[in-house]
Amino acid sequence: MARNYDLAVIGSGPAGHSAAIQARRLGARVAIVEKRYAAGGECVNTGTIPSKAMREAVLHLTGYRQRGFYGAGYTVKETITAEDLRRRTYQVVELESGVFDGQLRRSGVEVLRGRSFFLDPRRLGLEGCAETDEIRADSILVASGSTPARPASVPFDGAAVVDSESFLSIPSLPRSIIVMGAGVVGVEYACMTAVLGIRTVLVDKREGLLGFLDRDIVEGLRAHLGELGVSLRLGEEGRIVRTPGGVRVELGAGALEAEMLLYAVGRQGNVEGLGLEKAGLEADARGRIGVDDHFRTRTPGIFAAGDVVGFPSLASVSMEQGRRAACCALGASAPPMAQPLPSGIYTIPEMSTVGATEAQLKAEGVPYETGLARFGEIARSNIVGNTCGLMKLLFHRETGRLLGVHILGEGAAELVHIGQAVLAFGGGRDYFLETVFNYPTLAECYKVAAMAGESGPRRG
Repeated sequence: MARNYDLAVIGSGPAGHSAAIQARRLGARVAIVEKRYAAGGECVNTGTIPSKAMREAVLHLTGYRQRGFYGAGYTVKETITAEDLRRRTYQVVELESGVFDGQLRRSGVEVLRGRSFFLDPRRLGLEGCAETDEIRADSILVASGSTPARPASVPFDGAAVVDSESFLSIPSLPRSIIVMGAGVVGVEYACMTAVLGIRTVLVDKREGLLGFLDRDIVEGLRAHLGELGVSLRLGEEGRIVRTPGGVRVELGAGALEAEMLLYAVGRQGNVEGLGLEKAGLEADARGRIGVDDHFRTRTPGIFAAGDVVGFPSLASVSMEQGRRAACCALGASAPPMAQPLPSGIYTIPEMSTVGATEAQLKAEGVPYETGLARFGEIARSNIVGNTCGLMKLLFHRETGRLLGVHILGEGAAELVHIGQAVLAFGGGRDYFLETVFNYPTLAECYKVAAMAGESGPRRG
């Protein structure tokens, strides 16, 4: 006999976790179905959390943050192994999964372990679940996440040809690597491998890096990639071939060879085996389910949120999408999601942005001016040794209102939230000029950039 719930959630990643807890706060009876033993979905177990934990391990073990003081040869551990990186990564994953699991348990969410699939728009079948083989719910939320795309033309083997998930379990670090795909994931991993001293080539069929970011920030990153020793092969694509010694990529302008290739071109929604057709749904070629502004699918009572609905595919946004989907499913009001949304990219150093780019303002004919602060001129940066970086603020030329914040530098993903708050409340240059910031801090960048914008040349 099927168990009955007000809301059933497929997946315990950021979207599903947030939705389930929100539904419990609204008094609903909630079940969350998770195919893994550990909670947290792809984000915690194979994606965002392990990759960021690995980044921290790389920065610590290589002594990268201290090289400005002690020289380029400084390192905490002379020989760094893949197991060294995994040790910290798995510890963090275990801790974070425990946090997710504990929060669900304390909230009174019933967690069912097993694979789920639609029987009809109100029923889910469960495979491998000890408690039941079927549940029924008034509303169902698909929050199954995504995994790295694995096209049939790429000869994945988990050793010489890997994706961002299988890279976490490689037996040893290669001496050379080709990273195929210069999107967010590819650039993040290329930075890590380069800092580890691995000869790194970044290949992408697109002509430029990260086209959605402000160009000054991207050019700053591009220059730093060169300093790290990353070779860029942009505007090229080729065929991947396994070789006895590793892998070869045959490009139009010649071939590249390396011990390993990391394929990082796109992600695919986790919809295989869900039986979407039984619920009157279908996904596109990339496994994405279409939703409206309230995360409702075309089938009444069925919702979707997180990576499985596509852009922006950020864990932070997925959490809010899941929460709002639960509110809608249970008839509770939720105001529109606050705009603009921040993004953080964990390259080395970090990049983060919120609001309009200079290119967008030019295209829209908005009069603007810029203010720049360079990390090398900020006391806190010199104290900690992270002098590579830039903050760029965009102000309305006539009103002084803040329009965009773009940061390259360690701590950027934290620092951007100050600008996000000022944007949300309609503040501008005067706020930064008249506010006292702690000294020495990286937040001083805002004041320096505002002063530069006030006295600098008019632009736009």
